[in-house]
Amino acid sequence: MDAASRPQGFADPGKATSARQPPRVSLEARLLRRLIVGLGEPPIEFMLDWTGERVAPKGVAPLGSVRIADRQTLLGLLRNPRLGFGDAYSDGHLEIEGDLVQLLGFVYRSSKPSGPGSSLGQRLGEWLNRPRRNTLHGSRENIHRHYDLGNDFYALWLDRTMSYTCAYFPTAEATLEQAQVAKMDHVCRKLRLRAGDSVVEAGCGWGSLALHMASRYGAKVRAFNISGEQIRYARQRAKDLGLDGRVEYIEDDYRNITGRYDVFVSVGMLEHVGRENYAQLGRVVRNALSAEGRGLIHSIGRNRPQPLHAWIERRIFPGAYAPSLGEMTQIFEPWDLSVIDVENIRLHYALTLRQWLARYESALEQVRARFDEFFVRMWRLYLAGSIAAFETGTMQLFQVLFTIQENNQLPLTREYMYPR
Repeated sequence: MDAASRPQGFADPGKATSARQPPRVSLEARLLRRLIVGLGEPPIEFMLDWTGERVAPKGVAPLGSVRIADRQTLLGLLRNPRLGFGDAYSDGHLEIEGDLVQLLGFVYRSSKPSGPGSSLGQRLGEWLNRPRRNTLHGSRENIHRHYDLGNDFYALWLDRTMSYTCAYFPTAEATLEQAQVAKMDHVCRKLRLRAGDSVVEAGCGWGSLALHMASRYGAKVRAFNISGEQIRYARQRAKDLGLDGRVEYIEDDYRNITGRYDVFVSVGMLEHVGRENYAQLGRVVRNALSAEGRGLIHSIGRNRPQPLHAWIERRIFPGAYAPSLGEMTQIFEPWDLSVIDVENIRLHYALTLRQWLARYESALEQVRARFDEFFVRMWRLYLAGSIAAFETGTMQLFQVLFTIQENNQLPLTREYMYPR
């Protein structure tokens, strides 16, 4: 029957059927929809390359997009989203279209932290992705996997001080090196460091803070570290600067610190201690401090107890944990150590990381020559994700100043902490 002879109101069967049937949605797209809901429905569109489908959160205009290469990659995301996303990006089976830091920020803002009311699935995921323990042997292995990648690798994107911790920007326009020196001065002023003070440092990195304390403030420093690469570098720097008589670098665990000191300092080491060892660290600190001793711990932290991102712990920082302030008190309370001041400088870490990422991107060919494309993408994701974490407040950066209980030689104001 043609259109001319068809009775009025009698529709073409073929056309009517196609109009009534919605587009077919694959099982993969339906599963991806559930994953997006589980992530808190961030404003991101996901594309399945093998089906051509696009899946986006409902009622929100997408502000970024993610391409998933194949079914196996999607299954990895569904099995373990936290590990699967990072691994898929690193091996090139997941691509970000748009600003990587911005997109990760959307994910962090949408995600709901797990807590007492979290689902069984969330709690099971945290148990499966729990961090490695930091025993004496385990700590050395964990540190080796991150810090002994080669000093020349880190030199490609750190500043000349080789400081691999949060800088302190006196202005937003300060260079990275100026901000790292300002951080070291900020720490020294908080500790009221004076010529002749004896200092013990737990976790000294490549040795910049110990050298700064000795050269700028006249302190005598013993610095502990279990990274062989870093210790060798630090010792050579001290020798080259003629400071090896004032700074002693010891390749050993913080648990083996002995002696009495005016000052205890630890910058960027607490993340590698493990919650189960906080009371032991407190005992080490208390035994190390003299009658008027004071100390400072500088650490990445959280607003509430929560595991470090599973992919970061598994692929970048094995054994790492970022504590809440409440958890940090487990270092001080059992040993009557009095907290004097707490400062949160998380936005300074976001600025630091942005400069690290820019330097890293400019050195990609050298990084690629040393490692492989998986490593190149893995570290880009780590640095970009860290920026997003600090900018969204998912991560904090605490500096906690403390002293022993009976010390009354304390300033009445904070004026001494700031340059005149």
